[in-house]
Amino acid sequence: MEELLHEEITFDKIDFSGKKLAGTEFNACTFKNCNFAESSFAGALFIDCTFDTCNLGLANLDQAKLQTVVFRNSKLLGLNFSRCDNFLFAVSFYHCNLDFASYVGKKLKKTTFDTCSIKEANFAECDLSEATFLNCDLDQTLFNRTNLTKTDFRTAYHYAIDLELNTAKKAKFSSSGLSGLLAKYDLIIE
Repeated sequence: MEELLHEEITFDKIDFSGKKLAGTEFNACTFKNCNFAESSFAGALFIDCTFDTCNLGLANLDQAKLQTVVFRNSKLLGLNFSRCDNFLFAVSFYHCNLDFASYVGKKLKKTTFDTCSIKEANFAECDLSEATFLNCDLDQTLFNRTNLTKTDFRTAYHYAIDLELNTAKKAKFSSSGLSGLLAKYDLIIE
């Protein structure tokens, strides 16, 4: 990719796998059916962009700037979002696979996770206040010293959250998910 600034462009079925996007800026761009597997977003800037049905598996996000970026129907396996630049960091996820992703220390206030697989992910020391996990599978996902104030888990499942290690004031849970809050006590709930 030769140009360093791309505005309001739709990229369809482009193979970016293994490519380096350092120093490239994308503003209001849409990526459809693109492959970013093992590519490097290091230092790239994405503002108001949408990734739809893309593969970003094992992409390098070191100092990537993701500002109001939407991911839909995409594979984001093993991504380390904690390495992204914090300035104006804002993302949302719809029908995505986020297994093995890391968000350690990120501010994800009001972030939407809708119908996502988020297995074995790490949300340690995050601010997830007012975030929403709609129909998300959180199997073996770690919450440790995480701000879960007003976070909505009512339709999430397979989570195990230690309320003594996290702030969860006014967080929302369904009665069917209470076993995920009591898991550390090794109780039998029928």
